[in-house]
Amino acid sequence: MSHDIRTERLHLRPFAEQDAKALLDILGDTEVNTFLPMFPLKHLEEAEAYLHKKLAALRSGESLLYDAVCMKGSDVPVGYVHVSGAGSHDLGYGLRKAFWHRGLCTEACQAIIDRLRRDGLPYVTATHDVNNPRSGNVMQAIGMKYRYSYRELWLPKNIPVVFRMYQLNLDGQEERIYDEYRNKYPHFIEEL
Repeated sequence: MSHDIRTERLHLRPFAEQDAKALLDILGDTEVNTFLPMFPLKHLEEAEAYLHKKLAALRSGESLLYDAVCMKGSDVPVGYVHVSGAGSHDLGYGLRKAFWHRGLCTEACQAIIDRLRRDGLPYVTATHDVNNPRSGNVMQAIGMKYRYSYRELWLPKNIPVVFRMYQLNLDGQEERIYDEYRNKYPHFIEEL
């Protein structure tokens, strides 16, 4: 899915191989990485390999989208948004710490949701660690609905995590609930 999306403050575009240094700046920060399913990137070669793998996943259809989030007027990524090509159509996002608390993830994700709706994707899901409620705030702000929570031993960090699963049905079929996680892990409904 080749595209170029502009919002009031942002420019979203597919990542390219030359973005490895910027990706290292994002994913190498231990605080940014706290709630990611990977360890922080440590050096440029590791970032290049990671980016190469992500771009290969796009080509194979394993990922639907892996976009660089740039500030308008700049081509340097300060964050990312991705959507999995797997059945979950999992939406993920992150920003360099210097860009937190400005509503930029919400703005980027809303632009991506608008694009996915136009492209005919039926739904997206997203999960967040209960200890990362700000990520859940982004999900709610873009119209996602809480469906259930589940417990998972999160690898490779090998820590137990309670995740909240959110979903947005883009085709109007509100009764649809993606159930892979609740079928695989102990799950429950929280009063939020």
